[in-house]
Amino acid sequence: MSFGWLKRYMPRSLYGRAALILILPVITLQLAISVVFIQRHFEGVTEQMTRTMVLDLRLLLDAVNAADTVEDAQAAGDAIATPLQLKMTLPDGPVPQAGMRRWYDFSGIVVDRTLKTGIAEIGPVMLPEDSLAVLWFDTVHGPMSVEFRRSRVSASNPHQLLVWMVVLGGFMTLIAYSFLRNQLRPIKRLAAAAAEYGRGRVVPYHPSGANEVRSAGHAFLDMRNRIERQTQTRTMMLSGVSHDLRTPLTRLRLGLGMLEGDDVAPLIRDVDDMQHLLDAFLDFARGDAEGDAEPVDPVALARTVLVDAKRMGQSVEMGEIITDGADPSVMLRPLAIRRAIENLIGNALRYGGEARLSVTLSPKALVFGVEDDGPGIPADQREEAVRPFSRLDPARNQDRGSGVGLGLAIVSDIARVHGGSLRLGDSDDLGGLKAEIVLAR
Repeated sequence: MSFGWLKRYMPRSLYGRAALILILPVITLQLAISVVFIQRHFEGVTEQMTRTMVLDLRLLLDAVNAADTVEDAQAAGDAIATPLQLKMTLPDGPVPQAGMRRWYDFSGIVVDRTLKTGIAEIGPVMLPEDSLAVLWFDTVHGPMSVEFRRSRVSASNPHQLLVWMVVLGGFMTLIAYSFLRNQLRPIKRLAAAAAEYGRGRVVPYHPSGANEVRSAGHAFLDMRNRIERQTQTRTMMLSGVSHDLRTPLTRLRLGLGMLEGDDVAPLIRDVDDMQHLLDAFLDFARGDAEGDAEPVDPVALARTVLVDAKRMGQSVEMGEIITDGADPSVMLRPLAIRRAIENLIGNALRYGGEARLSVTLSPKALVFGVEDDGPGIPADQREEAVRPFSRLDPARNQDRGSGVGLGLAIVSDIARVHGGSLRLGDSDDLGGLKAEIVLAR
């Protein structure tokens, strides 16, 4: 049997599920005790007490019916009712058409049933409150009413058990929840440290809690340290390779510059392409390891990139800036984000004649958008376009320079380090590609 439908109604958070695990058994236990103990014990006690009252009422009714006159019946009834602490009224009318009982008075059901089983002459049974019971009887002298304390036929204070059950159940639930919260706190700290590391932030973390949580914490630290070492090793290796190759490439370019002839220009262009490849490799290598996260104003950062682009003669305009009343300070790696935006602008101007930069800042997300009027990227090729060393169809790259297929990959890598993603779409205004760096705050 599948319980997949039940998942929609289950709490999503760990605290909610822990609370459900604690509260559900307590409620189940209380319901079981209520059914087994209260229903059987208190109903049994009530039935036994009511049978005892039936004997007293039977004695009173026989004495009243045996009298010759109403006065004799009243005197005989008083002689029996007074010692038994009963209040008799003879005759009494009008007689109610039906008995009365509150809907939640479950013991009253037992009282009414037992009285009518034991006394055939009994009429309506009135149980208006917890402290009073009024009965009507048909006698030879007319209708008779008898009043007595309700406690003589019902177990006294049955609600006290329910109150104690609820109070003690709630108290024990609070104690258990406090202990469980202490066990869940290390798990939340581990989840927070992992989430921050996914956003490119290394926060202090010390494993604590139960042995299993400690083991998971130590495994996370080992994984984080291993990733940091691998990243540093990759960056150092590619930086070293790029630095070592730049010197011979520079000498080669100088040597080619001293030569003459028509065959020299293609060779110089090849050297420039190799230099461009090395720079792209280095940018890709250090994309997730450059600088530390710090508070940055994204609007000011975007304006700085725009000014520098215009200074270099690039056709870039500032588009829409939406702040939505959010805090202007965001934890970012400014050098990495700057390089990502510059890559998007360069990519836009490579395939189009105009680019537009926009910033959207909300309490939950930060979005840098770059649009162009170029041919765009088909929807079925966008996933392939962000892969490293991936190039699209030759028609798109025709007469556009020698790309290495790392521009969008670098941007995607930088966005992923910040806990975000690179989103590609169509520009509604310019008609080309719309690339957005979406970062969660």
